[in-house]
Amino acid sequence: MGENTVRRDRRGRVGRIGEDLAAEYAESLGWRILERNWRTRYGELDLIAADGTTLVIVEVKTRASHTFTDPVAAVTTGKLRRMRLLARQWLAARPEGAPWWEVIRFDAVSVQLDLDHPEDRSAARLTHHTGLVE
Repeated sequence: MGENTVRRDRRGRVGRIGEDLAAEYAESLGWRILERNWRTRYGELDLIAADGTTLVIVEVKTRASHTFTDPVAAVTTGKLRRMRLLARQWLAARPEGAPWWEVIRFDAVSVQLDLDHPEDRSAARLTHHTGLVE
């Protein structure tokens, strides 16, 4: 296995751990997970959840490094614009009679994992950023 493959596999594993932790966190808040990793050719929404009558689109940023103090720094204005576009596509794809959302909110959950032991979920630091704006 080449070095790039190993790096990609580790990045995928780290991302899955972070997304699992973020989904568990959202459920602990009483949210209902509607979709995970919803994809189109334009990109992916990590988590789509219902918080009562609020639709919450969640970007999950996970790091097992010291690249950013808080992984949410990687959520750029361009990323937020793409999230909005994808949310519109997701809503347009809902069947007739699908729930109407009073509020649509864009959040981020950043997950910082231990650099040497990313699988150690007890060492994970999770931060919830509510209501991202451009």
